[in-house]
Amino acid sequence: MSSNGMLTAVRSTVLGWLALFAVMLLIERPLLRWTAPILGAGWLPTAQLALECIGFVAVGWLIGRWGSLGVLIFAATLALPNFGRVPAIDFPWLFQLLLDCFQNARYLGSFFTSLATHVLLFASLFIGSHLSRALERAYSLNLRN
Repeated sequence: MSSNGMLTAVRSTVLGWLALFAVMLLIERPLLRWTAPILGAGWLPTAQLALECIGFVAVGWLIGRWGSLGVLIFAATLALPNFGRVPAIDFPWLFQLLLDCFQNARYLGSFFTSLATHVLLFASLFIGSHLSRALERAYSLNLRN
C-alpha cells in the first residue's frame, strides 16, 4: 500500500464522517421533525431507519469514488464505540445483547432487531460505494467510445 493510497483512504474516512454528520443533522433530523406528526409514533422508527439507509447510501457513494479501502476504513470506524454520534450503529450494545441472550431468551427479539438494523445500514454503505464505482466505470466506458 502506497502512502498516496493510505492518504486517500484517510481522506475518504474523514469526508465520510463529515458527510454523515451533515446528512444526519441537516437532512434527517429536520425531515423527521416535520413528518413526525403526520406519520405518528408507530411509523417514526421505520422512517428514521429508511432515512439513515438513504444517508448511508449517499455517504457510500461519496467515499466510494476514491476506492474500496476508504469505505472499509470508514465502516471499521463506525464499528468503534461512537458514544451516541451514530445512534443506529452501536456494536458494544449489540454484543451486550448477544451476551444477554445467553442468560435470558427474552432478549432475542431485541438482538435480532438490532442485528438487522446493523446489517441494513452497513449494506446501504457498501451498496452506495458499489453504485459509485459502477457509475464511474460506465462513464469511463462512454468516454472511450
